[in-house]
Amino acid sequence: MLNPKNIHIADYNYDLPDERIAKFPLTERDASKLLIYNQGEVSEDVFSSLPKYLPSGALMVFNNTKVIQARLHFRKISVDGVQGALIEVFCLEPAVPNDYQLNFSQKRMVQWYCLVGNLKKWKEGKLMREIEMPDGERVTLACERKGLHGTSHVIEFTWDGNYTWAELLDAVGELPIPPYLNRETQESDKTTYQTVYSKIKGSVAAPTAGLHFTKRVLDALDEAGIDREELTLHVGAGTFKPVKSEEIGDHDMHTEHIAVRRQTIEKLIAHGGEAIAVGTTSVRTLESLYYMGILAQQGAEDLHVPQWMPYEPTNCQLSTLNSLHSLLSYMDTHHLDVLHSSTQIIIAPGYEYHIVRRMVTNFHQPQSTLLLLVSAFLKGDWKKVYDYALSHDFRFLSYGDSSLLIP
Repeated sequence: MLNPKNIHIADYNYDLPDERIAKFPLTERDASKLLIYNQGEVSEDVFSSLPKYLPSGALMVFNNTKVIQARLHFRKISVDGVQGALIEVFCLEPAVPNDYQLNFSQKRMVQWYCLVGNLKKWKEGKLMREIEMPDGERVTLACERKGLHGTSHVIEFTWDGNYTWAELLDAVGELPIPPYLNRETQESDKTTYQTVYSKIKGSVAAPTAGLHFTKRVLDALDEAGIDREELTLHVGAGTFKPVKSEEIGDHDMHTEHIAVRRQTIEKLIAHGGEAIAVGTTSVRTLESLYYMGILAQQGAEDLHVPQWMPYEPTNCQLSTLNSLHSLLSYMDTHHLDVLHSSTQIIIAPGYEYHIVRRMVTNFHQPQSTLLLLVSAFLKGDWKKVYDYALSHDFRFLSYGDSSLLIP
């Protein structure tokens, strides 16, 4: 097996002109172009035609996470009331309480791990801002630094009034569109940067392969006999983290939190442990389930998947179905209807896929871990896909066009 730690990220570069990055989505989500890579052959169609390329009876898995308005702005106020520097606080993941749904339902106080913009201007003390809520009530929101957690800051938010943290974020937060769009968030992004099936709040970036789906396409999938199932992976800001090391062995993957229902695992088993994944977040979740099953069989209490676990030969000897059955046994033992865990998995050339057989995904940034994931899926044939997309006027990245990959 190729040792992925020795992969040079420079080998996964391509020229992406700025004008090929879609700054805004198309008016009709499913009017985007669809590149089809089918066992080495490349063709194109429109996204609304997707169902005709999928086998009846297959299982398609979607990530139902919802993007939160995670970007908050505060102004420093001097003792004499003069407005000072603008400080940006970007909420990454909940700290206290550390459960997403519990955190969003809190009143008066929460803590989050955050990135802080213009940090040098915020030496100490609280930042405050007054908010007018939709019902006309005025609320004072304060934030205070409580320490460091890796490269993130622990920020405590406190507020008055009888509102939940979710209501506060909706009232005052800004949707964090990707940095490479190089523009301000607009009101339209609140709708267009969410999938039509988004449900569970927690992501700071959208699972963008899902942005092309409409009710019309979902209905067509049902009519074509495609079984649909949902899981949740909350996308972290680390999805935009560039690989800065020459070899990926020196790159630290970010941790992301997942939630998978018992019925989803049962459905996977009923489909022979195989699935069509919508987006790289669904891919990482599904493939992580295989390793969580191995951990469960080994008697582990914590099913977190470490970054390099897939590349240790002793960790690939269980069949997919046996692994999924061991996950069900773990859930039985712990009386769980929903498996909550986390993954740091890096999928790179040398990785053997266990569950994902087809993939719907957008076009990713050069030298990114997502491009490594695609290359692993296509056994190194990613350049054929990207050369075609670049020469046939496809739109790239989050608001760009789509592809269906069948290795």
